[in-house]
Amino acid sequence: MPAREPKYTPEEHARHGTEIYEKVVRPKVEQGNVGKIVSIDVDTGEFELGETTLEAAERLLGRLPDAQIWSERIGYPAVYRFGGRVVANPQ
Repeated sequence: MPAREPKYTPEEHARHGTEIYEKVVRPKVEQGNVGKIVSIDVDTGEFELGETTLEAAERLLGRLPDAQIWSERIGYPAVYRFGGRVVANPQ
């Protein structure tokens, strides 16, 4: 299987993916799916849901083998969180 090459710079990829998510995908998937992952093909706008990035991406690649994938965690500002959580009033 040949290696897949990105079509866009990281900045272009992020811009396209975020724009498609906000304008097209989010209104369709947000209700009832908070916390799930959506993987989007930035070329076509096609998408798949999953519990993990791997699950969603594999579903999308099963339909679109050349997909340029952007992923979002529904209802969250980022797919992953680094570091511990902040406690408002530690005692």
